[in-house]
Amino acid sequence: MSGRTIEINGRKVWVLENGGGAPLLYLHGFADVHGVKESWLPFHERLAERAHVIAPAHPGCAQSDENKDIDAIDDVVFHYLEVLDALKLTQFILVGSCVGGWIAAEIAARHPKKIRKLVLIGAAGLFVEGALIGDIFMMAQPERGSSYASLREMLFSSANQPNALELFPDGMGNLDDELRRYQMLRFCSRIGFRPPYFYNRPLRNRLHRIISPALVIWGEKDNFVPRSHGETYAKLLPNCSELKIIPASGHSVIVEKPDETAKLVVDFLNQRGQV
Repeated sequence: MSGRTIEINGRKVWVLENGGGAPLLYLHGFADVHGVKESWLPFHERLAERAHVIAPAHPGCAQSDENKDIDAIDDVVFHYLEVLDALKLTQFILVGSCVGGWIAAEIAARHPKKIRKLVLIGAAGLFVEGALIGDIFMMAQPERGSSYASLREMLFSSANQPNALELFPDGMGNLDDELRRYQMLRFCSRIGFRPPYFYNRPLRNRLHRIISPALVIWGEKDNFVPRSHGETYAKLLPNCSELKIIPASGHSVIVEKPDETAKLVVDFLNQRGQV
């Protein structure tokens, strides 16, 4: 693993890189590198065995500077276009999880020729009638002053799942992890804090523009982004064959089932020898 800072319009963006091969841009979510942890999780390490994984921290997350001009998802897309320019990425694999999946879908819809393959994992971003994305801002408030059980229940298959307790413990956890969790919520409040949360209504009518092969992965028990959102992505992406469900897992499949999730991604990337 190595990390470096790139500069965009006078702002720092923190980027982790690992592995060799075809470039793979990874955009993170809540229970994730940059969202909680400083370094790679086992899922990312598996991907780095097959590709050159590049993971920028969203504005204001981890060691990236905050961008006070961000007020909507379009602003985030423009930010990442500048990140791509700075990294000299013209064509690449794009993998996004959670909120990172939403950003990935928006980038792919606007600039389809840049994307070699697209993977969306529990991606937010769509408005699906009768299936609203959960209010993570409410759940991030501790119950009885110290319990984050409801937040864990939203992001994992159960509040007592070991990985959930490690990443979102009750009371005060590791201070650096606490700061990254706060930074991620602060960033997301800029683009997702408009009930119903974490969606861009026009996105679903733009998905037909995405020409790359696509894979959509969902946890069987996702209490944050309902499965119908995954079904909608899989239906509307022109080159997506099916929705892959990870059994016995919640929203954070990359944490709960890293091997199973990574295998789906790697097998997809290996199709037709592209990686």
